[in-house]
Amino acid sequence: MTTSRPIVLVGCGRLGSAMLEGWLATGAIAGPELIVLTPSDKPSAEAARARGVRINPPVQALAGAGVLVLAVKPAAWRAAAAPLAGVLSADAVIVSVMAGVGSASLSQVFGDRPVARVMPTTAVAQGRGVAAVWSADPVARSVAHALFDPVADAVDLPDEALIDAATAVAGSAPAFIYAFVEALARAGQVAGLDGDAAARLARGALGSAAAGLETGAALTDLIARIASPGGTTEAGLRAMAVASGEAAGAAVQAAVSRARELG
Repeated sequence: MTTSRPIVLVGCGRLGSAMLEGWLATGAIAGPELIVLTPSDKPSAEAARARGVRINPPVQALAGAGVLVLAVKPAAWRAAAAPLAGVLSADAVIVSVMAGVGSASLSQVFGDRPVARVMPTTAVAQGRGVAAVWSADPVARSVAHALFDPVADAVDLPDEALIDAATAVAGSAPAFIYAFVEALARAGQVAGLDGDAAARLARGALGSAAAGLETGAALTDLIARIASPGGTTEAGLRAMAVASGEAAGAAVQAAVSRARELG
C-alpha cells in the first residue's frame, strides 16, 4: 500500500505485532510509511524500527496520517484513542481490529471519519492469514482491503452484525484447531504412542490438512479423498460426527457471546 500519508498502528500486542510483521515481510507497507504507538517495549516494534518505522513519535506526527489502525484491547481502546482523535485530519480512515467494539462506538470518539472493521488472524504475520472486512463506507472498505489483501484472504461481510461470528469462525478458530490437534495427540498416547511421537504425528497431520485446504477444493471432497468407504477414517468420522458438531457450535457461540460482552 503506497501512500504519501503515514499509516498509524495503535497497539503492538499479539495481533498488532502480527500485522506489523506481515506488512513489512510482504512489502505491503514500507517501513517509513508506518508509525507505531505502543505503551511498552515490543520486540516486533524494535525490529521494525530498523526498517524505518517510527515508534512513539510526538503526537503531532499523526496530524498528516491517512489511516489509523486500532489494535488495542477492547477494554482500553477509549483511553488510547481519545488523545488521538483531536490530532487526526478529518478525512483519516479508522480501521479497527478490535473484537466487540462497534462502528457506532468508534464514531462517538472519531466523529464522521470513515470506519472499517477487520477481524484478521495472526497468520497475517506470514502473509497467510484470513480477514473478515466490513464497512459502510466504500473508501474505508477499499483502505481495509489495501491493508489486508497482501497478507490475508480478505472476506467482505455485508452486515456489521456478522463481525462477531466471523471473529469466532476465523479469528478464534486457529486456537480451536490447535486444541483439537492437542486432543488428538493425547488420544494417540492413550492408544499407546509415546508423547513425542503422538505430538509429532498430530502436528504433521495438521500440516497435511493445511496443504489440502490450499488447493481450494470443497471440504466434503477433501474428506472423501481420505475417508475410503468402510475404512478406518470413515469409522473415526462416524464416531466424532455428533460430538465435533456440538463442540464447534458451542465454541463459536461462546466466542460470539464474549465478543458482544466486550462491546
